[in-house]
Amino acid sequence: MIPLDTARVHAASLVDDLGVGVPAHYGDPEAEVAAFFEGAALVDRSCRGAVRVTGADARSFLNSLISQDIAELVEGTGAHALLLEPRGKLDVDMRVLQTGPEQFDLTCEVGMGSHLAASLRRFKIRVDAEIEDRSALDGCIAVRGPRAPEVVEAALGVHVPGEQHSQVRAGDLWVVHADERPDLDPGPPAPVGVDVVGARPALEAAWPVLRAAGALPAGFLAFETVRIAAGAPRQGYDLDSTTIAQEAALERDAVSFTKGCFLGQELVCRIDTRGHVNRYLRGLAVDAGTLARWSDAKGHEVRLGDTSVGQVTSVAPIAAQEAAIRALALVRREVEPGSQVEVGATNGPLTATVLAL
Repeated sequence: MIPLDTARVHAASLVDDLGVGVPAHYGDPEAEVAAFFEGAALVDRSCRGAVRVTGADARSFLNSLISQDIAELVEGTGAHALLLEPRGKLDVDMRVLQTGPEQFDLTCEVGMGSHLAASLRRFKIRVDAEIEDRSALDGCIAVRGPRAPEVVEAALGVHVPGEQHSQVRAGDLWVVHADERPDLDPGPPAPVGVDVVGARPALEAAWPVLRAAGALPAGFLAFETVRIAAGAPRQGYDLDSTTIAQEAALERDAVSFTKGCFLGQELVCRIDTRGHVNRYLRGLAVDAGTLARWSDAKGHEVRLGDTSVGQVTSVAPIAAQEAAIRALALVRREVEPGSQVEVGATNGPLTATVLAL
């Protein structure tokens, strides 16, 4: 779980991302943010977890466990899915790509690959399925922005597929349609996305080719700023083992309510049919001029009047003018969008407006 050498060597500095040192920026963080909205930003995401499941029973094995219905996937398609704990709380948030007749590649958050592999192995009983943690072998380059498909097509010579999670081969790599949170419609601005995934040596070779085609290298600071603006939660930041799918709108594209049984189904389906959750992931509109004061606000409580109503989970590192949402927080469901709230931080109280995702 280390960045690609070609991505790290030109970084101006490194920053911690869930325990891994990744490029913070490449000299001009504001220009890197602008590339997400105006051009094509190039981000190394090779520190994410990667697990491969193969075998004659791979499909049925996964489909019996995960929240999404993958029974009808074919090679070159994929889906967003969750592995839940038996009582319905989140275990692993993942993407599932079918990359062979009996092969599925799962990608998850930084540091979660070995955990995902171990969680799956717990349920592997008398099935023809092999589970391999490939986090040290495989990686991902994310290309984001309105020119992302154009740049990838020029660099790798393949047409970017039009459907979310669909893929096409480009030599030893897969090119995947990967928009940020297209399920939130209408919603915050979501950059057009393409992921280039595969073995690390092939990605090392692809990075300079993508740069030459017009993609601007962007680091963690820009990626997090745009990710937060798009309302896209990350496990380890906004999601943890206490999360219920509906709290972060994950059920909109990661849960099938018609497939039949899956691990943790009872809680998620009960909430869908006759219940509600007690908190929601919300955006916080923060004045750009005060964003520097929010740098240590993550983890601090959100208050509505004299009542504690939630906690800040993520704060954008850069005050991008394109972003209405500059922080994310889990807040009580009674807090309506549009409410003015106060966040207690080390350097004094801060104010924000709650926005729905």
